Amino acid sequence: MRMRNKPWARPELEACPYFIKDPRALRGHWREQFSSDAPFHVELGCGKGGFAAAAALSEPQVHFLAMDLEYKMLGVARRKIARAFEEAGREPDNLLLTACNIEQIETMLSPEDRVDRLYINFCNPWPRKKHQKHRLTHPRQLVQYRTFLREGGEIRFKTDDDGLFEDSIGYFEECGFAVTYLTRDLHASGFAPNIVTEHEQMFSDEGIPIKFLIAQKPTG
Repeated sequence: MRMRNKPWARPELEACPYFIKDPRALRGHWREQFSSDAPFHVELGCGKGGFAAAAALSEPQVHFLAMDLEYKMLGVARRKIARAFEEAGREPDNLLLTACNIEQIETMLSPEDRVDRLYINFCNPWPRKKHQKHRLTHPRQLVQYRTFLREGGEIRFKTDDDGLFEDSIGYFEECGFAVTYLTRDLHASGFAPNIVTEHEQMFSDEGIPIKFLIAQKPTG
């Protein structure tokens, strides 16, 4: 179901101190936006912001950048993040939000940004073959991610979709990533810590196992 238009989203985002209006202008300079040279994690397709809020709160020593394509979605995410930090008695000083077409992510992140970890949570599976090039784990995306992931950096990928997951295993291997952890039933695996997203809870409640892997960019 598509989200209804939210006319308040853009004005609220433009007034938000941790929303980046022009991410391309910061290409190569993202780490300078934070107060220290801490680990830098990026969520691709943050949706309503539940994961980004929980991750940034649970790891205050990590810097987070959460992105999505649509302002209406980012507006909801901003409100959720603001509420979560307010309830925790903290300012969101380790989290940035921005709007980005992830298929063109190389225009906003460069090797100088040295991303340590990417999160891809429940992205569109694009099941029809002619559309699969739009998958966030497709090789044409992975070759872009390799340019700004540091050596040894990793991608953490979760999905409910069997076809996308199995294809993605091949995509990662094809693009030179080492799959260092893999489970086809995350909640039964004992893997921890795991931040449960809204989609994850919904699928789990329906009895659909959550697939999860960690793929690492090789060193050297």
